[in-house]
Amino acid sequence: MRKEYLMTPGPTPVPSEVLLAQARPMIHHRTAEFDAVVKNCAEGLKYVFQTEESDVLIFASSGTGAMESAIANCFCAGDKVLVTTNGKFGQRMQQISKAYGLDVHLLEYGWQQVVSPAAIAEFLQANPDTRGVVVTQSETSSGVLNDVKAVGAIVREYPECVFIVDSITGIGAVDVKTDEWGLDVVMTGSQKGLMLPPGLAAVSVSPKAWKAYERSTLPKYYFDWKKYKKNLADNTTPFTPAVSLMIGLNESLKLMKAEGIENIIARHARLAEATRKGCEALGLELFAPVEGRGNAVTPVWVPEGIDGKKLVNIMKNKHGVTVAGGQDDYVGRIFRVGHLGYFGDFDIITTLVALEMSLAELGYEFEPGSGVKAAEAVLMSEGE
Repeated sequence: MRKEYLMTPGPTPVPSEVLLAQARPMIHHRTAEFDAVVKNCAEGLKYVFQTEESDVLIFASSGTGAMESAIANCFCAGDKVLVTTNGKFGQRMQQISKAYGLDVHLLEYGWQQVVSPAAIAEFLQANPDTRGVVVTQSETSSGVLNDVKAVGAIVREYPECVFIVDSITGIGAVDVKTDEWGLDVVMTGSQKGLMLPPGLAAVSVSPKAWKAYERSTLPKYYFDWKKYKKNLADNTTPFTPAVSLMIGLNESLKLMKAEGIENIIARHARLAEATRKGCEALGLELFAPVEGRGNAVTPVWVPEGIDGKKLVNIMKNKHGVTVAGGQDDYVGRIFRVGHLGYFGDFDIITTLVALEMSLAELGYEFEPGSGVKAAEAVLMSEGE
């Protein structure tokens, strides 16, 4: 028998309390019982999104559904939008924007670079008619963390321009102060920091974003925000919801409130630092730049002479530890260790042990135990 460890940035492990809640007998979604679930989920998500001013809407979809909803509900065909990309999911927002006929302007960066707030400010000064700025806060493909706080302060000065933030792997891992930072639209998916299986997406909509909605003429039906807001006022949904997932979300939000959002973010920062120090102690090079490293996922360069695909396969098939490989141009060149959501100290230690054993099998030379030792130093320093 082999125990399995899921160490990817999504899907992420699900707590037993959440799994058991989802295993309860099915209930009908047009009942007072389920209305209470919807109400609790909406309130709990506002806590996690750190917002009182925005509505938080819930869809039965992947995170990409929330992405598409942001574009469809905020713009008209031909609207000028600035999309920043430094990874695969920034590129996805660019592709969705083009699919809806927007006038897309790009600030394109390498996958190891952070988005420049100064460049955004310069663009808006030259293009004050811009209707939207799109930034991925936590880029899952590269582990890069972009400074949405700084960008929010810039976009706030443009009353007709909405700031859209993909925080699909940011929510629950790093600070996302929706109201304080002026984030008009923020999105996440259930299979990330919310500690659920895939299938739900959530998006916050600020008063400024609702003004953009009122002028939007792009086609929308299932993802029409107004339908969800109208039904949310009655603690229900416009379409058949993912009932079991909603019940699970209700349970996961209870766990998150009990831990406290500040403590959750601090835990993720600690686990990320332990992972980084452990990998560096093995002589491995981190992928994301020092000035922009998130807490959701740690991408690492595969050492020269080592087959990256084999490394990931050995970790999974021999040692039961599943990490993510690289994407697009970085397939086989990097691996990504996820630590977003339901993770603790010993998940990191176990992963580093599996990494050490797999690297040794592939002929990579290092001091055995050095990665674990370095991670332990971080994890044992708490409170000192």
